[in-house]
Amino acid sequence: MSNFTIPVYRPNLTGKERDYVLECIDSSWISSRGRFVAEFEERFSAEIGVANSISVCNGTVAIHAALLALGIKTGDEVIVPTLTYVASVNAIAYTGATPVFVDSLCTSWQVDPKDIRRHITPRTKAIMVVHLYGQACEMDEIMQIAKEHGLFVIEDCAEAFGTKYKDRHVGTFGDISTFSFFGNKTITTGEGGMVVTNDKTLAQRTRHFRGQGLAAHREYWHDVIGYNYRMTNIAAAIGVAQLERAKEFIQRKRDLALKYQSALADLPIAFHQEQPETIHSYWMVSILVDKAELRDPLRAHLGEAGIETRPVFYPVHTMPMYAQSYRKHPVAEDIAWRGINLPSWPDLTDEQANYICASIRSFYENAK
Repeated sequence: MSNFTIPVYRPNLTGKERDYVLECIDSSWISSRGRFVAEFEERFSAEIGVANSISVCNGTVAIHAALLALGIKTGDEVIVPTLTYVASVNAIAYTGATPVFVDSLCTSWQVDPKDIRRHITPRTKAIMVVHLYGQACEMDEIMQIAKEHGLFVIEDCAEAFGTKYKDRHVGTFGDISTFSFFGNKTITTGEGGMVVTNDKTLAQRTRHFRGQGLAAHREYWHDVIGYNYRMTNIAAAIGVAQLERAKEFIQRKRDLALKYQSALADLPIAFHQEQPETIHSYWMVSILVDKAELRDPLRAHLGEAGIETRPVFYPVHTMPMYAQSYRKHPVAEDIAWRGINLPSWPDLTDEQANYICASIRSFYENAK
């Protein structure tokens, strides 16, 4: 357990989660069958406006299943932002395909469409976009690039439930998209994920791979190498309860972001800002310190005050297993070396937020 008084994240489980889980236990439907699995999928589709939602056991396998559904394989290349959580890239590697890293935009921290163009080759089969920390990517431009080159688009929305681009939920633009419901996500099932698509064939393929490759019309006959990626009824029950309060959670996180920004506006830090024509869901409220050498001392100062923080993700191209053909991605690297995620959970009180802001302010006063 964390020793921090104020953790960087804590889920809210004070709705009907307990009631729904007890229903699963009392009915004995605790594995991958039961009413909550279908209900969670249906409610999720309705919430974001997509035709098909396929629940899975975590966000990483959601990406892997989506890539399998698209037929991504050895010899293919998938363009992916280097500024992302490593799971986005690992899932590409699971298929045998090659991740091709691209840089980010300094304004939004999202993947740079111009850099996507520069990295397309005859082996490119797909573009994976990651809506990092709850801000949307430039989907119009990215979809145009994909159309011009005949490429698939996969949206990794692990951190972007509730995020919108031009009044549409992210996850509804690409050929196939994924979400995560890990314990620190805006809505959680403990562990869990969702693959969503408007394409009926891709939905059928995803379900096929998810369920051990079981053939549709022959009992215990398997016609592809499949995976046990199914979500449990217990996890789905928690998900249904979380969806019932999703709008409340997102609004509180947006209010917290504004509170941080207002209280710290005069300090030499920059916030991850909501971009025009988007709705930032602020999975994490993130800042950039003005000098990279101040990042770790500020985190240490906050830690001593009982406040947990996280560094912004390290660019994946700098990690040993993906650095064989190392090349610089300067914007992503700059954001990574200067970035901090602040506590951003829905139940964070105004008093706690004020204490965090005061602690950040005291660091800069002492640093003068």
